[in-house]
Amino acid sequence: MLRTRRLLSAALALCASGSLLAPAAHAQAWPAHPIKLIVPYAAGGPTDAIARLLATKMAATLGQPVVVDNRAGAGGTIGVDATVKAAGDGYTFALVAPGPLAGMPNLMKAPYGLDDIQYLTLVAKIPSVLVVNSKSGIDSLEALVKKAKAEPGKLSYSSAGPGTTPHIGMEIFKDQAGVHLLHVPYKGAAPAVTALLAGEVNVTMVDLLPVLPHVNAGTLKVLAVAATTRAPQLPNTPTTAEKGLPGVIMETTYGLIAPKSLPPAIAARLRDAAVAAVNAPEMKQQFLAQGALPVTSTPADYQKLMLAESDKWKNIIGKAKITLE
Repeated sequence: MLRTRRLLSAALALCASGSLLAPAAHAQAWPAHPIKLIVPYAAGGPTDAIARLLATKMAATLGQPVVVDNRAGAGGTIGVDATVKAAGDGYTFALVAPGPLAGMPNLMKAPYGLDDIQYLTLVAKIPSVLVVNSKSGIDSLEALVKKAKAEPGKLSYSSAGPGTTPHIGMEIFKDQAGVHLLHVPYKGAAPAVTALLAGEVNVTMVDLLPVLPHVNAGTLKVLAVAATTRAPQLPNTPTTAEKGLPGVIMETTYGLIAPKSLPPAIAARLRDAAVAAVNAPEMKQQFLAQGALPVTSTPADYQKLMLAESDKWKNIIGKAKITLE
């Protein structure tokens, strides 16, 4: 009888230990299937290009495919909303620019709050550039300003949409240079650049990444880099500060976010995989070749940066009376 009781107790203990270990074993199984990387913009733009490089490298580390899912619309808020409202199981995260985090919430009632976002890490920084069609006859920033002042309201600029980085950047330029330009919004950076190539607009301020191939081909000309230092890809191109416009600084930072409900352990693994990808020598070369500078951060530093950007954007939105209409 005593031996039977001992065997029963041992069996019960084994079952109990097995049930306790089950959640841990389940957690360790992540990722068990492909992971979705949401890009809240159209395919072909700078965010999409960075996401696809990142997805390939992260997939090799995580042992599962990382699939890019383009969810364009409403200045990036549709994609961010889909991300923050996704299940916190580690199978949905997003790569975003500052627009839907720092810009759009200052222009509309966003379907999410900034407290709903879990920041993982920055992955890249790209300086914006003031660029014109090479056939425009405008060969310098001074020439652009002179022409804009001589013909107020006649020159136009394209953007990736109201409240996006190119829009805010050009409004800062208009304010600092004292010029009036007509805003023509498009649905993404790629079509905004296409419009410039087609001669539909006169100028744009956009990330270096989507214009670099056209600059190298001679079809577009960069007048200035909107950053504190020259871009390594364009060592002979001056900065806006060098041209007397030190307040015209517009660098787009790209980072990874996830639902707030994502468990810390999985969030750490996602972040570690991203940091490893960004710091890989071959990835650094690929980023630089496309106009991006690889950079990583702590989640806290990323969040702090976005809060500062939000204050900056709020100021220019109010000053320029920018609306979504």
